[in-house]
Amino acid sequence: MSVWKDFSSAEDQQTFDIIPKGTIARVRMAIKPGGHNDPSEGWTGGYATQGNTGAVYLNCEFVILEGQFARRKVWSLIGLHSPKGPDYANMGRSFIKGILNSARGFSAKDDSQQAIAARRINGLGDLDGIEFTARIDVEKDQRDGSDRNVIKVAVTKDHKDYGNGGSGSTPPVQAQPAAAAASNLPSWAR
Repeated sequence: MSVWKDFSSAEDQQTFDIIPKGTIARVRMAIKPGGHNDPSEGWTGGYATQGNTGAVYLNCEFVILEGQFARRKVWSLIGLHSPKGPDYANMGRSFIKGILNSARGFSAKDDSQQAIAARRINGLGDLDGIEFTARIDVEKDQRDGSDRNVIKVAVTKDHKDYGNGGSGSTPPVQAQPAAAAASNLPSWAR
C-alpha cells in the first residue's frame, strides 16, 4: 500500500514548545514582501507591508541558526509607520539599528565613521537575509491568546552574551537564556 494512503508508519508529529523568554540565539532574518512601496520614505522593492489600519511594517521570519533550537522559526513585525504617531516607527528604527550593530559587530555607543557607515543601508532589501544575535521573547497572540515567540531585541556587542568583544567578533551561536527582561511592543503598534 502507498505511504500516502496508510499513515501508520509515519513518524509522530513534532511539538514545538515555546522557546524560553530571554533565550539568546543567532538568527537569519527573511522579509516576506508585502508589495507596499513609498519611495519618499525609502521603501522600495516591495518589502514593506501596509496593514488594514494603515500601519506599515516589515513582516519578518527569523530562523535560528544553531544550538538547541536550530531551524526553529520565530515571526515578528518591524514597524515602519503608524497613523497613530511616531512611536511605532521609532521602535522599528531602533530595532533595525540594533540588528545592524549586531550583524556588523558594533557597539550602540560607537560613533566612529566605521560604525556610522555600518548603520546605513541602500534599501530594505539589504535587511533580507541578514544574520544577527537576537533575544527571543514570549507574548500573547492577539488572535487566540496563546503564547508565541517574538523577536524585538537585537543583542549587540555591549551585551554580556554577545561574544568576546572587539569589532567584528563572532557572536555566540548557542541558544541560552539571558537575564535581561525583554522590551514590549504595545498592542496598538501592531
